[in-house]
Amino acid sequence: MQRRKVGSSGLEVSRLGLGTMTWSRDTSPEEAGDQLDMFLDAGGTLLDTAATYADGGSESLIGTLLSGTISRGEVQICTKAGIKRTPAGGMIDASRDTMLDTLDASLSRLGTDHVDLWLVHAYDAVTPSDETLHALEIAVSSGRARYVGVSNYPGWATARIATQATGRPSITATQMEYSLLQRGIEREVVPAARSLGLGVMAWSPLGRGVLTGKYRAAVPADSRAASEHLAGFVEPYLGDREHVVVDALATASDGLGLTPQEVALAWVLSREWISSAIVGARTARQLETSLEAADLELPPAIREALDEVTAPELGYPERR
Repeated sequence: MQRRKVGSSGLEVSRLGLGTMTWSRDTSPEEAGDQLDMFLDAGGTLLDTAATYADGGSESLIGTLLSGTISRGEVQICTKAGIKRTPAGGMIDASRDTMLDTLDASLSRLGTDHVDLWLVHAYDAVTPSDETLHALEIAVSSGRARYVGVSNYPGWATARIATQATGRPSITATQMEYSLLQRGIEREVVPAARSLGLGVMAWSPLGRGVLTGKYRAAVPADSRAASEHLAGFVEPYLGDREHVVVDALATASDGLGLTPQEVALAWVLSREWISSAIVGARTARQLETSLEAADLELPPAIREALDEVTAPELGYPERR
C-alpha cells in the first residue's frame, strides 16, 4: 500500500487508515486482531481511534494488541480528545485541562508514551482557540504527540487555528467526514486546508457503510443500522437522495466488475488532497474488500459521472 504526505508536513501515512470506532463493543478482540494483522500485511500503517470510542475500550484493545506480537513501531496511532463524558452524554470540551488529562489517559490505555497524531475531536465554540492550541503545544513539546491537528472543524475555524499556530507546532491535519454521500467539505474546509498546508483525512469514506450497497433492499440484522449504538449514526443516509447515489454507484461498479465498496473508496482516494481514508469494519472479511481498493484507479469517465451525480450544492459566495 502506498503512503502519502500529510499536507506540507514530514508525516507520511498509509493511503488507507484502519478505523477502530467499533472495537471492543461491536468488534470482538479476536476480530480486531485479525483486522490489524490483515491491515499490516497489506502495508497499512495508520491506526485511528479516539478516547470516546467505546468509552476508551477501543484504545484499551489497541494497547492489548500492541503488547503482544505486534510492535509499536509497526503502527502510527492517531487518537482524539476534546469530548468529555457526562451523565447526560458527551460534551465538547477542548480546554487545556480536559485535553491533557484525556491524552494522559489515552496513552495509559494504549500502553505507549506517545501518539503519532493527536487531534482535537470537535470544534469547541466556548474554549478560546489559543487555550486549545496551548494544550497541543504542550503535547508536542513534552513528546506525548509527534503531530497535532483538528477534526470536524468548519472551514473558518480551521483557518483560524492554523493561522494562530504560527510560531508553535503547526496544525498538520484535519480529519473530516468525506464520501460520495457527504462532500460538504469541498466548499470551505478543503480550500482552507490546501491553502495552509494541512492534510485532509477522510473519515467514513463509505458513507457510514451505506455505499457498500448493503442497505439497498433492507437493513441487515448484523449491520450498523441495526445496532443499538450506531443506528442513529447510519439513519441520516438512508433517504431518497442517498438511494439515488447508491444506485448510480452500483451501476458504475457493475460496469467495472468491481464492488460498490471498492469504487466508493477509489473515488475518495482519487482526490489528490486526501492524505488517508479511514475505513472501519466489523470483520476482517469486510476489511479485505476495502484493502483491495487501495491501489485502484477509476476511469476518468466513471469518476466524472460520480462527481456529477453527487456534486454538493453551491451558492453565494462559492458560486456567484
